[in-house]
Amino acid sequence: MKTMKPLLAPSILSANFSRLEDDIRAAERGGADYFHLDIMDGHFVPNISYGPMIAEVMKSITDIPLDAHLMITKPREYIPKFIDAGVEIIYPHVEASYDVYRTVQMITDLGGKAGITLNPGTPVDSVVPLLDLLDSVLIMSVCPGFGGQKFIPSSTGRITKLRGILDELKPSVRIAVDGGVGLDNIGALLKAGADFFIAGSAIFHADDIEGTVKAMKKAMESA
Repeated sequence: MKTMKPLLAPSILSANFSRLEDDIRAAERGGADYFHLDIMDGHFVPNISYGPMIAEVMKSITDIPLDAHLMITKPREYIPKFIDAGVEIIYPHVEASYDVYRTVQMITDLGGKAGITLNPGTPVDSVVPLLDLLDSVLIMSVCPGFGGQKFIPSSTGRITKLRGILDELKPSVRIAVDGGVGLDNIGALLKAGADFFIAGSAIFHADDIEGTVKAMKKAMESA
């Protein structure tokens, strides 16, 4: 198994937007490695969140890099806008594009780091034709569209299967996991092969955001 420093990305979808900067600062003090943006269009998933402007707001608040999960039906129309807004890693969905290779290639052509996202029912080997372009694969461990859902247990086996594929074909590709990630399972997910952890309500709904981020980082380091 390829060993890479595990990373933690608090998802601001779960932050309190009336005090967004305070929540971001607390997560920064805890040691957040990235901040995660959930982009929803009301078509690909039954919810609407925000657009590229939120990335511009985040860049005005923090120097910590951003990643964006594009839960949208027409990712190629928006990838340039998120790159221009300063997002480093972009995750479109393999299920959202009739030509997913072109979609991922656009990210790399524009200077971004390319990711791809897999819904819980999508076979993990669907990423194989894209591996020459990818920096990261995002395994959804809930059905996308809403925060605060429970972790789907079969996701752990999917992570292990994907890690085996990546170790054989392109070990440098990270495995991100999003949905129901918290202190109770982050160590097990790391052992399964994930190394990029996205957590929303577990962090921003906690009484002590800074302390929760620190505790999750400690759990990652000791797993």
